[in-house]
Amino acid sequence: MAKAAPSPDTARPAAGSALDPLDLYGVRAALSDEERMVQESVARLVDAEVLPIIQRCFEEHTFPRELVPKLAALGLLGSSIQGYDCAGLNAVCYGLICQELERGDSGIRSFVSVQSSLCMYPIFAYGSAEQKQHYLPRMARGELIGCFGLTEPHGGSDPANMKTHAKRRGGDWVLNGAKMWITNGAIADVAVVWAQTPEGIRGFLVDKGTPGFSAPEIQHKFSLRASVTAGLFFDNVLVPESRVLPGVTGLKGPLSCLTQARYGICWGVIGAAQACLRQLLDYSATRTLFGRPLAANQTIQVRLADMARRITTAQLLALQLGRLKDAGTMLPVQVSLAKWNNCRMALDIARDCRDMLGGAGISAEYAPIRHMLNLESVITYEGTETIHQLTVGRELTGINAF
Repeated sequence: MAKAAPSPDTARPAAGSALDPLDLYGVRAALSDEERMVQESVARLVDAEVLPIIQRCFEEHTFPRELVPKLAALGLLGSSIQGYDCAGLNAVCYGLICQELERGDSGIRSFVSVQSSLCMYPIFAYGSAEQKQHYLPRMARGELIGCFGLTEPHGGSDPANMKTHAKRRGGDWVLNGAKMWITNGAIADVAVVWAQTPEGIRGFLVDKGTPGFSAPEIQHKFSLRASVTAGLFFDNVLVPESRVLPGVTGLKGPLSCLTQARYGICWGVIGAAQACLRQLLDYSATRTLFGRPLAANQTIQVRLADMARRITTAQLLALQLGRLKDAGTMLPVQVSLAKWNNCRMALDIARDCRDMLGGAGISAEYAPIRHMLNLESVITYEGTETIHQLTVGRELTGINAF
């Protein structure tokens, strides 16, 4: 005889007491003790230091620079680098750092991503011994802030079409050109700048205050408002040979950095999606319409379930990607697949949560619209969704359709 279904008034989630609604497949249980400890430490920082101020920072279009020493004190800057006062954590730890930071705000995760993956990584991977010792320990301590100059005003998704160039003058280089949409640019102490040279694309370390170098902040953004974004301009900037990265020539240099940053994004956007779902679960349980909680409606439950499905898929994708990275077998196309899937997941969830909040959804008092606006940038930078789709398509067919 079939068991009767519980009445709507007494029904409970089938596994409500056993499952975390933000971790339905128990990804946390698959982490090592160190990985869980790192996640918990960053989560506490986000709860105590980021969430109380981030709405104001977003509304006022200001980056909370007072957080930098606190991020550094936890070892979050250059966390995957061995030595040079860096934490030397594994790739999964770095992913979890990004996930918790972006649960707070994409702008905070972007700051750490740029500092770690786009600035410290190329110095560590391609820099001279003197460059590493000069920059990395102070960047790990948050005493120096970096930015990454690749994107140009006309270029976007085609970095090979780079116009910024450098030519030798005696033992030095003269750098000319412009970069655009540069995170941390206006507050950076050093810019890792990629430029065309007669030898191919090279990386240059340009210190703040160098004559001919300016980095005006971009205003009037409606996304990543708690992050500093700037243009970089170079007018006959003299760069000594000692500030040229000696270990790489060609697009391999900047593209390898982007792979590192994209990996962090694959994890980070999960945190943004989790923040939106968490708020929707709370709201729908307490919001009463037509005599019952919003959560008692089938349509609402279907939408919430779909969010949980998407988040779970993204979590498993990110964890496997991290294990591949730690094993040294991760390929760029695998990062493209995860960046494409996870960014689309997070943006769709943020948009749907904004809608399900009704009129409240357009208020910054609720997190989804802030995450939604941020994710419009995150799905675009470090390779647009289309670029990553075509990267996977090229892998499947062997045909370059760019």
